[in-house]
Amino acid sequence: MNKKYVLGVSLLVMVSMAPSYASTKPATYASTADAIKVLKVATEVRTGYVRTKFKHWITISRAGQVGCDSRKSVIIDEALVKPTIEKGCVLTGGKWLSIYDNVEITDAGKLDVDHMVPLAEAWDSGASAWTDLKRQQYANDMTDPRHLIAVTGSSNRSKSDQDPTDWVPTNKTYLCEYIANWVSIKVRWSLTVDQKELDTLKKDSASCTKKAMTIPALP
Repeated sequence: MNKKYVLGVSLLVMVSMAPSYASTKPATYASTADAIKVLKVATEVRTGYVRTKFKHWITISRAGQVGCDSRKSVIIDEALVKPTIEKGCVLTGGKWLSIYDNVEITDAGKLDVDHMVPLAEAWDSGASAWTDLKRQQYANDMTDPRHLIAVTGSSNRSKSDQDPTDWVPTNKTYLCEYIANWVSIKVRWSLTVDQKELDTLKKDSASCTKKAMTIPALP
């Protein structure tokens, strides 16, 4: 499944330039492998993490989605057949494809919304030093459609807070896109990787078709 991104103006980052994170302005990389080069390696630290430090599923204001939180909004946006939105953002009807496991869903209640890079992984990789507001922005970010994704509850629970070293989607046709999306989030939010994670990203992206990656500025 390919998602279309409306990302505004892009800045081409040449391989010959010194690596830098794309947190304040858009950047385009020639391939996932090139984006991986800017990732910084650091030991992950879980100390102090609790999920509530990322205030998530906040109520948002969007046309036609009165009373919906960010979770419901993602589900609405990703529907292949749009559901009916009833009072209180109750969703009826609709159809979705859970790309992690390639399962078609016709009941919004069976969907979870996954953070491409899980909250715990973000904490381990640098978010522990962020302000509460920045962690809230991360937990509810809808400015980049790669950030949040509607999938089956079973695939989301299987993934949990694991990085690609320990978990990748069972839908192998999605693997290259999954790795690219993971890298894009890490680069965009200036999150680090541990050495095993970096090795896995390099290995799994090595056989992927070279495809340009544009990473938008932070919200």
